[in-house]
Amino acid sequence: MKILALSWEFPPRIVGGIARHVAELYPEIVKLGHEVHLITVKFGEAPLYEVVDGIHIHRVPAGGHHFFQWVGNMNEHIGEHGGKLILEEKNFDLIHAHDWLVADSAIALKHIFKLPLVGTIHATEWGRHNGIHNQTQHYIYSKEHELTFNSWRVIVCSNYMKKEVEHILTCPADKIDVVYNGIKSEKKPNKDEFDAQAWRAKFATEEEKIVYYLGRMTPEKGIAVLINAAPIVLHELGGRVKFVIVGGGKTDYLKQLAWDLGISEKVYFTGFMSEEDLDKFQVIADCAVFPSLYEPFGIVALESFATRVPVVVSNAGGLPEVVQHGVTGIVTEVNNPESLAWGILEILQKEDLGQYLTKNAFHDLKQRFDWAMLAKQTEIVYQRVVNERLLVDW
Repeated sequence: MKILALSWEFPPRIVGGIARHVAELYPEIVKLGHEVHLITVKFGEAPLYEVVDGIHIHRVPAGGHHFFQWVGNMNEHIGEHGGKLILEEKNFDLIHAHDWLVADSAIALKHIFKLPLVGTIHATEWGRHNGIHNQTQHYIYSKEHELTFNSWRVIVCSNYMKKEVEHILTCPADKIDVVYNGIKSEKKPNKDEFDAQAWRAKFATEEEKIVYYLGRMTPEKGIAVLINAAPIVLHELGGRVKFVIVGGGKTDYLKQLAWDLGISEKVYFTGFMSEEDLDKFQVIADCAVFPSLYEPFGIVALESFATRVPVVVSNAGGLPEVVQHGVTGIVTEVNNPESLAWGILEILQKEDLGQYLTKNAFHDLKQRFDWAMLAKQTEIVYQRVVNERLLVDW
């Protein structure tokens, strides 16, 4: 098959989880014998065209005075370049669009060239904000709806997301396929590959356990719940814990919360951390916590699986599908600091439990979250679409 993929982010441009998703999925699709051309946004010094892990990467300009103008310009350029590619390269079998930001160009190319469209919904605006409350959110919601309506098949990352897309975006359940996210666990270093003790000393004293959060600094990630849980954990462990918050974004309100609780010296905001540094940091931590209020999947939990760090999550969204309570991690009640504190203390106070969970979690990576296996599941979706297209007089 010949696939035209559209994504608003691809390394080195990494904004959220989509960049890693497409960068790790499509090399496996290529290994299955398919040709993939991916159109994305120009970024820094990255070339306008290159082949990365077998994927033909095409970068187009964007720009604008505000976000939606930027999105509009991006879609215009993706549409133009996509049309040129289809005319010159010929014989494309389908288009695969990742999230609403590329919906306009994907839908236009679909209708102009009569190519079936596969859409992946990575998250919904309704889910991020627990409803649609203003014009901006309604606009994004409408684009998500247009993408699912125009897609031959819709791919989501969890059974939770299947229900959400079915009910919120009114997409028929029999049109939706669940394909989990994955991770390349072999990329993670071991403690003996660097000076782990010196690296650990950058974040905590020898007596302190390191509990960390990794992700975006947005309300739906539940970081405030973690900070509110911290005093309980610190009280139980005599203050011998450092809470490390990793990620870029606005943190003033979170720092103020830590100050108001009298624990600001125990909460360390690192800001953005490079991937190389992050890989080392995750290896030396004692507990990873992802207390999301909304989470379609939770790929950050897989990162911790790969680095053999015990995981505590909330039971929001797809997290309970990824983390099996008492088997591969601890699942706590969403938006409940007391429950979250209990989960963290289970890990920090019971070393044997942590070892049991991390052993099972690492094994689970190969069983359920291996990209080679997930690529084959995606290939089945593609093949179904191509076969059904042959039966249709468009």
